[in-house]
Amino acid sequence: MRQYLKSKIHMATVTDANPDYIGSISIDAALMEKSGLDENELVHVWNVSNGERIETYVLTGKEGEITLNGAAARKFMKGDKVIICSFEISEIAPKPRAVLVDEKNNFARYL
Repeated sequence: MRQYLKSKIHMATVTDANPDYIGSISIDAALMEKSGLDENELVHVWNVSNGERIETYVLTGKEGEITLNGAAARKFMKGDKVIICSFEISEIAPKPRAVLVDEKNNFARYL
């Protein structure tokens, strides 16, 4: 068994950082569907703007939303570029669902 990339949202823009929320990342529902992410799924979030990396879980967000909540809000700022990934453990390498988004977090194309 090996761990493989399952889902990826590439170069999304953080729309908000809310330290007063309990925790997680809120992601546009359409992007979740396109990338194959599920509510409460573990994700890695890599901040391209400052190099920070976290693990958290996904909540369904509003259209265009990429919001870091709770403690993660201290490591991410509105406007930061991020890569969001999930992984799966399998014997066979799956074909990951990787999406590229535009500056407003709209689906642009599959990678």
